[in-house]
Amino acid sequence: MDLFAIAFYVFAILIVGSAALMVFSKNIVHSAFALMFTLAGVAVFYALLHAGFVAVTQLLVYVGGILVLLLFGVMLTTRGSFMDVKTRSVNLLPSTFFVAIVGGLLIFVFVSTDWILLPLTEDQVSLPGLGELLMTDFMLPFQVAGVLLLLSIIGAVLMAVRKKTLKPGTQ
Repeated sequence: MDLFAIAFYVFAILIVGSAALMVFSKNIVHSAFALMFTLAGVAVFYALLHAGFVAVTQLLVYVGGILVLLLFGVMLTTRGSFMDVKTRSVNLLPSTFFVAIVGGLLIFVFVSTDWILLPLTEDQVSLPGLGELLMTDFMLPFQVAGVLLLLSIIGAVLMAVRKKTLKPGTQ
């Protein structure tokens, strides 16, 4: 087994373990730090695939920006202890059934698809080549991702400014 395979398996175990810790932790700060290790492990995966730009972007945007924003938001807006978070499972059986169906469908599509591997040319590996690909061959997925991000921002703003319903007799 070569060094890349060993690094892949070590970081795969780190990613899966920290993701499980993130999901099952009852402390939200511990979950955020486990998310940091998960996102950093994904950045290492990108580096192992020789996608340095995507790896650095993953570290800067997700680990450096989004996670710090999440931690500051939790720490500045939460009153009281972090240990008082109550978690319980709701609709465990239907959600497990749904996840099993979607997972089986994804595995079926992955196994039954004839994947075509195209080698990259030298100009496609550079950042201008990447930008040209995003604006020509991959314009639709790029625009769909942008619209999804816009919708998520609008949804977050609407959730943040939603007014509480007033009780009858109060103004």
